[in-house]
Amino acid sequence: MQLDQLPLNSTARISRVDWARLGETEAHRLRCLGFDPGVEVEPLHRGWFLFRDPLAVRVGRMTVAIRALHAAAVEVEPA
Repeated sequence: MQLDQLPLNSTARISRVDWARLGETEAHRLRCLGFDPGVEVEPLHRGWFLFRDPLAVRVGRMTVAIRALHAAAVEVEPA
């Protein structure tokens, strides 16, 4: 399942990130924010706009906002 499809307030672990789907800048940002295999994530809130951007995600102990397009490159499995 992709992170953008995970129901809100559901905890999962990152199983894989498709770095090829992301631009160099976006991939660097996600790496710096800790989006690595094995890390626990939890989607907390979706934006109100048409594409439901941004997506607020808890990564470890920090909360970050990412675009749904970038979240779609992150594959997760239930924790």
